[in-house]
Amino acid sequence: MSVPTTATHEGLPVGKLSAYLDWAQMLTGAALILFMWSHLILVSSILLGPGVMNGLAWFFEATYMAQVGGPLIFLCFLVHFVLAARKIPFNTAQQRVMLANAKRLRHPDTWLWIVQAVTAMGILIMGAIHLWVVLTNLPITAEKSAARIQTGFWFVFYLFLLPMVELHVGIGFYRILVKWGFVDRPGRWTLKKKENLLTAVFIGIGLLSLLRYYFLPLK
Repeated sequence: MSVPTTATHEGLPVGKLSAYLDWAQMLTGAALILFMWSHLILVSSILLGPGVMNGLAWFFEATYMAQVGGPLIFLCFLVHFVLAARKIPFNTAQQRVMLANAKRLRHPDTWLWIVQAVTAMGILIMGAIHLWVVLTNLPITAEKSAARIQTGFWFVFYLFLLPMVELHVGIGFYRILVKWGFVDRPGRWTLKKKENLLTAVFIGIGLLSLLRYYFLPLK
């Protein structure tokens, strides 16, 4: 009598199911990367003046991209986290093994994955808070954003959230291109240097935007 050797889950081989989930993780991650780059354009438009940002925000409101797109992005955000969490160690013993292996392997990409996993925890909490605050206080305006950043702990909040998001997005972009074969092994180093530069530029633009909001005169 033959014994089946392939595990299944709801009729699908585990290997095939894992591949589908990896595809979904990649697609939701790519969608969130594009969103974050678009979000940076909106946020940093304050550097060109409050009127420019308000004009862009009005466009998103008038086309219902904010009202509809916001909840969809939040859903995509949660789905991506659940899919990625399959591979994140949550208990202390697993985390110790992960760190020990990373130290032993001494592979830069392994440490990039660890940075991405750690920043994901912070983004899950802080990103959800940011989305909730923004989506429950529409429409978006430069004055509202400036008032929030100039009040309480929000400036420090975004000082932490900004680099976490840009590091996570930058590493995610790099890992998608490498994992899915868009870049071969010899091209990794060049891609990594370009991505590091891009991340640094985005963080710099984000910091300048934060300072502009912080010092924007309120009526």
